[in-house]
Amino acid sequence: MTPQANEAFVERIREALRLVIDPELGYNIVDLGLVYDIEVEDGGVVRVAMTTTTRGCPATGYLKDGARDAAWSVPTVEFVDIALTYDPPWTPDMMTEDAKRHLGIM
Repeated sequence: MTPQANEAFVERIREALRLVIDPELGYNIVDLGLVYDIEVEDGGVVRVAMTTTTRGCPATGYLKDGARDAAWSVPTVEFVDIALTYDPPWTPDMMTEDAKRHLGIM
């Protein structure tokens, strides 16, 4: 896959992940800054590194499952690995301006 094709594929996955809404904050996980990295490997393997707003977040399973299902919905994805990390710890500074505005943080 060319670098441009890889970048476009990652963007399609990112758009699919925007359909996953954090149930506590009511906004998508990408613009909340919960998705740290998306990697695509040969054979349609997708690896997503993500976090939650806090350790022990009661929505952790829901968010991971939603991210996995959303990424898997993108055509040609054959396998999805969701890795949860708290390094670096999430902060509101990681949110997009739209997410901050939505939550009244601006």
